[in-house]
Amino acid sequence: MLRDLATPAPAVSILMPAYDVARYVGAAVDSVLAQSFSDWELLVVDDGSRDGTAEVVAARPDPRIRLIRQENAGVSTARSRAMAEARGESVLFLDADDWLAPDALERLLAALETVPAAVAAHGGYAVMAEEAKPGDLPLRLKSGPFLAGDLLDRLLVQNLFVNGGHLLIRREAIRLAGPFLSHLRYGEDWEYWIRLALQGPFVAVEGPEPLLFVRERQGSAYRRMAHDPAAFAPAMAAIYSNPALIERLGQAGVERVRRRAEAENAWIMGRELIRHGDRAGGLERLRASVAAAPSPKRALLLAAAHALPLLPRPLHGPFVAYPG
Repeated sequence: MLRDLATPAPAVSILMPAYDVARYVGAAVDSVLAQSFSDWELLVVDDGSRDGTAEVVAARPDPRIRLIRQENAGVSTARSRAMAEARGESVLFLDADDWLAPDALERLLAALETVPAAVAAHGGYAVMAEEAKPGDLPLRLKSGPFLAGDLLDRLLVQNLFVNGGHLLIRREAIRLAGPFLSHLRYGEDWEYWIRLALQGPFVAVEGPEPLLFVRERQGSAYRRMAHDPAAFAPAMAAIYSNPALIERLGQAGVERVRRRAEAENAWIMGRELIRHGDRAGGLERLRASVAAAPSPKRALLLAAAHALPLLPRPLHGPFVAYPG
């Protein structure tokens, strides 16, 4: 990460990759402008947008906002470009279609200061409808309890964070972790959080109030790719070939944790196949997941998945079909 020594470094760098999000990016930028903590910089990387995204950002003139334009290269490359130019003592990755609570930076910084050894702080978030506006009711809340301490073992099995918008990361941890892997199109953030977890513990923000509001968009990478086994493969390969992880756990330990992760991935794929309308394929994946990593909760959910045709839609829970 580069630093301009001519001016004091801000406390927080907010890094925002943006691609064809003109409908949403204004709300994201406005939520940064509305922060109760004001010592920040916002770097928006317009990743070759064709819909006027850059113009929406440019219409909000503030010296703390920097707009960077590049040819389309993908979200990982856009984030890494912003990381290379950020000057802040801590970093937050905000997606251009989400928005922050007004006190998000203040609460994250307060939590991070309580544990000097922590690499990052995180807290709650709310999932919003695609066309929601600030102030609208959420579809669902993630309000805790939030895990703290050494999260490596848990992160190796599943991604604990919805995205980087509710995660404030120390600058030094960003420097040591390095850039995002440009070849990853799905799970790139999960792979990155694991590199952070290899460095040290996380601290949780107190209180249930959301720090971040996340749009549940029809065209999101998760909805498009989470039901496809091929989508998981590049991130899994990158995670489990990391020399630092092998040194930490040993080859046998890595293989043991990878089997747990593969069972978790099978559960996610099965659930998403059902939500996309492929009930038979989804049930097959769910059964494989439970066989590989049995638990009473997953066994009950598997039974419920088999009984979906007999249940009213409000009782479909995590298997409820996507609209349309």
